[in-house]
Amino acid sequence: MATVARPAHPLLEARGISKAFGKVQALVSVDFRVGYQEVVGLVGDNGAGKSTLIKIITGVHPPDSGQLFFEGRPAHLASPKEARALGIETVYQDLALVEQMSIARNFFLGNEPIRRVGPLPLLDGATMHRRTEQALREIGITTLRSASQDVGVLSGGERQAIAIGRTMHFGAKLIILDEPTSALSIKETRKVLDYVGQAKRRGLSVIFITHNLYHVYPVSDRIVVLDHGRKIGDFARDAVSIDDLISLITLQREPAREA
Repeated sequence: MATVARPAHPLLEARGISKAFGKVQALVSVDFRVGYQEVVGLVGDNGAGKSTLIKIITGVHPPDSGQLFFEGRPAHLASPKEARALGIETVYQDLALVEQMSIARNFFLGNEPIRRVGPLPLLDGATMHRRTEQALREIGITTLRSASQDVGVLSGGERQAIAIGRTMHFGAKLIILDEPTSALSIKETRKVLDYVGQAKRRGLSVIFITHNLYHVYPVSDRIVVLDHGRKIGDFARDAVSIDDLISLITLQREPAREA
C-alpha cells in the first residue's frame, strides 16, 4: 500500500498567543501545535492557562495577540460554531448531554435526521437509533444495550463514550477532551483511554487536558506543560518520564527560597 504524504504544516498551530483578563495575564506568548493523527497531552496545575488556551482554540475568546492556523490556513474564530465548522470539537467535563433524552437523541442533538409524512417534518427515530448503534460499534463501544436508553441511567464512562463517539461520527478532525477521566473508576478510565487510541487510529487528532499525568502519559505522542500562562515544556512522550513532568510542574509552584 502506498504511503500518503502528510502536509508539512501541523493540523493546528497557535503562534504567540497572549490573553489577559483585566490585570490577570492568562497566557503569555504561547506557541502550541497539534500534528495530524497526533495525541497531545496538555498539562499543568490550576491557573496554568490550559482552559484559556482551549477557549481561544475553540472560538470562545479571541486572543489579545498571536495567530491561529488550521490546516495551514489562518483561522479567525469568532465562536465555537466557527470552530466546529472547521472540524474542532470539544468534549467538556459536563459532556453537554441531556439526561432525560435517549442515547440516540443525544448522539444526534442538533443534527437530527428528518422524515416527512405528507407536509409534516418528523424526527426519524428509527434512523437515529440504527445509525447511533452502528457508529458506536464501529468505534469499539459495545457495552451499551440499546440506543433507546436514557442517558441518565449511564455511568460516567458510558457518557464519555457517547460524547467522544458523537464527535468522531460527525466529522471532527481535532477532538479536545477536557479532564475526561476526572470522575471515573479505574475500569472506566481504561475504556476512555482506549477510545482516545481508537480516535487516533481513525485518523483524528486529540488534545487531552488533565491534571492526572498517569492517565495522559500512556496515550500521548507529545506532552505540553503550561505554568502561569507560559509554556514551560514541550516533549515527545518517550523523551520524558512522568517523574520528570511532576518535578517540572511542582518546581514551578514552590516559593523561592531565601539564600
